[in-house]
Amino acid sequence: MIPVRLRFYTLMVGALAGLLGTGCVRRQFFQPDARLDATAPPPATADSVHRATAGRQYARHGGLYNALVGRHHRPTWAAPVAAPVLHLATAHPGGLTPGKVGGGFNSTSLSLSSADGRAYVVRTVDKDPIRATPELVRGTFLVNVLRDNISSTNPYAALVVPPLAAAAGVPHASPRLFYVRADDPAFQTDSLRHFRGQLAYLEEKAAPTTPPPAAIINSTKAFAAAFASPEQRFAPTDLLRARLLDGWLGDWDRHPGQWSWAVTRPTEAGPAALVPLPKDRDMVLYRLDDGALGWLIGHVFLRHWATFGPRYKNPSGLMSSGHYLDQRILNGLSRAQFRAAAMAMQQRLSDTLITRAVHHLPPAAFALEGPRTIASLQARRAALPTLADGFYLGLARRPRIGGTAQAEQFIIERYADSTVVTVRSLAAGAMSVPLLHRAFLPAETRLIQLEGLAGDDVFTVENHGANAASKPAIRIYGGAGNDEFRAGNGGQGIRFSQESAPVKRAYDKLPEE
Repeated sequence: MIPVRLRFYTLMVGALAGLLGTGCVRRQFFQPDARLDATAPPPATADSVHRATAGRQYARHGGLYNALVGRHHRPTWAAPVAAPVLHLATAHPGGLTPGKVGGGFNSTSLSLSSADGRAYVVRTVDKDPIRATPELVRGTFLVNVLRDNISSTNPYAALVVPPLAAAAGVPHASPRLFYVRADDPAFQTDSLRHFRGQLAYLEEKAAPTTPPPAAIINSTKAFAAAFASPEQRFAPTDLLRARLLDGWLGDWDRHPGQWSWAVTRPTEAGPAALVPLPKDRDMVLYRLDDGALGWLIGHVFLRHWATFGPRYKNPSGLMSSGHYLDQRILNGLSRAQFRAAAMAMQQRLSDTLITRAVHHLPPAAFALEGPRTIASLQARRAALPTLADGFYLGLARRPRIGGTAQAEQFIIERYADSTVVTVRSLAAGAMSVPLLHRAFLPAETRLIQLEGLAGDDVFTVENHGANAASKPAIRIYGGAGNDEFRAGNGGQGIRFSQESAPVKRAYDKLPEE
């Protein structure tokens, strides 16, 4: 969660500060040790701990607090679970070597390298959002409130994802739950103090793919690669599957920083593909709206903080964090392709598979959440085509179609019932397969924005018949290069500018992650 999103939440909880008794930041907010019987360190030979909690501090509130703020997943955070003790020397064949300390706005992570060259990361199950708060409020009750909001997440939800993602055809990590000894020498630096005596996940840094990719890059580099040349293209059907899985699981936090991209090797049949690799499944099975304040936040102020349940309560908000990717990568897919992807996913996600996946929760967590989660996933599966259709219509209203730094031809064909856009590369030796070919319907699309970006691009408008439609409207931004616009008598409803698209909405500018 990024700071701009947190402002709304902190403002709303301010009115309840006196009632909830949170005047200043609580110095001992987090549990001192995950083990319930942590009177002494576990024996040096211990392979596991049997009664550990992810964060029992979230369950210390009474009924009035839970009614106002929300019960969330508090009982699950406090449920005793078993976990193996993390030993870096034996957690992976050949051992794991500690590297760089990192983490997002909430979690702390430690990069690890293995003898076989694979990259791993161990990250805390519990989070501390204090880094996402302005310095001005770090000593106030607002920090307590933001920390307490971590109880909206299910600490073990990431364990449910791998078998479901595998069945849906989406790359996935396979996190393993461990207990980190408080006296483990690898975690004695001050930057890793949050690990000591706590539960943590160990997983491969990037979801493995078959065959192995030529490289794995972040979203910024992926868009730079797609901008530079038509020889590297995003894989839209792969992203669509991944995004429908996000929606089904209720994983609303899918901004560009939550993805890596596998760069495949080019073949005779096609260019190199940029295949999406989802990561950080912290918001799966999220629950916020089961208290008065939580309901207000999730339904009025921060509607993208969507609560998981049997219904898709706010599908547009649920999918909105990934809009930057969706608007630019999925714009070549039709409504029928969205529906077909949803129906194929329905067929793959059987009741047996769902039950088996949810049983990956620790037994105490399954006893609290398992049956309800299974029923919700089954109900949401039945509504997947409806989710996909709404997802499509939201993106179809204002599609953005970009070229590359090379020369492209944009052909706009106006018919009585549709507008067909085709984008082809003009580079020498370019493949004959167009970068995009798509029909847009006036009932679905209000505005098509074409961005040449760079290169000497050619924009051609062709009117087919006297009754050719002038809608949707079309905005063309040529960008860098000597562009040519050929409209003839078919320029109605089309505006051409040699300038680049406005900087705040530029194709190659990622939003703050």
